Amino acid sequence: MTPILVTDTVRVPAAALALRTSRAGGPGGQRVNKVATRVELTVDLDAIEGLPDAARARLAALARHRITNALFVPAMLQFLTQVPGAAEGDYGALRAIVYGASPITNEVLVRSLKTFRCPFVQVYGLTETTGAITQLAAEDHATEGPRARLLRSAGKPFPWVEFRIVEPGTERECAPGDVGELLTRSVQNFRGYWGRPEETARTLSADGWLRTGDAGYLDAEGYLFLTDRVKDMIITGGENVYPAEVENALSDHPAVADVAVIGVPDDRWGETVKAIVVPRAGAAPRPEELIAFARARLAHFKCPTSVDFADTLPRNPSGKLLKRELREPYWRGRERRIN
Repeated sequence: MTPILVTDTVRVPAAALALRTSRAGGPGGQRVNKVATRVELTVDLDAIEGLPDAARARLAALARHRITNALFVPAMLQFLTQVPGAAEGDYGALRAIVYGASPITNEVLVRSLKTFRCPFVQVYGLTETTGAITQLAAEDHATEGPRARLLRSAGKPFPWVEFRIVEPGTERECAPGDVGELLTRSVQNFRGYWGRPEETARTLSADGWLRTGDAGYLDAEGYLFLTDRVKDMIITGGENVYPAEVENALSDHPAVADVAVIGVPDDRWGETVKAIVVPRAGAAPRPEELIAFARARLAHFKCPTSVDFADTLPRNPSGKLLKRELREPYWRGRERRIN
């Protein structure tokens, strides 16, 4: 993995301090203060090397060491909650679990809430924002009723963060509720890529707006919903398909342990939707079964036209799917048309 070197200002630590002392959404409006004299036992459990073999040991560590606060990437939550008997563990010391860094499916999030039985808080940010810029608070994690829709949200921006949604590659504002590229401006934004002025100019405008490369929309209440990376969007027959939506639908199938959706070449439609599925242990789903499952939940143009199976899916250390590696065998030798 190539490191990203960015520059920032003294305003960034101040914003980070404000974030660390902001409400975490726990019971009674508890506040998380990382500079207090009182020491809380917090562990960062987001490294995914050795998964799923390490999952059982990490569950045991949560109970044995009476961990009060934990940070997870979704891939870790996925593997932890798939351990047999995970929901019977003693996690009574947990005050909060913070998660982020990559998309999480409804199925994994609901299963995690039921397993650990503590407040959950989601954060979203980028290297270029030098930290989190949104938070989905604990009270926004209802699993039933009309507020359950917020489980698909990345939350609301912090007070010092501004958002715009624009048509990808342009400055044209999208209508409310329409999907576009997220632009953000705040004191947290980086000043540029070290030694790469051209890339800085493409990413950061003169008036401070940062192109995140993430596609999404804002609802009427100001919640941010991210649909996918702009570059991962599939254009099939002129229709835009965001893989994360398809992955979320397929992950609800009881035989699916993990899933990635990519665009592959198609002579008629330009690209078509392919799902790559890791079956659960002992399961043997058929491609037509999974396609029918998706068709019952999504518009037909969004559904996979083919399904491949794999033992594992490639991810980086923070749990993000490596879509480029997945696409490579299907696009090798062709002129690329990946967005």
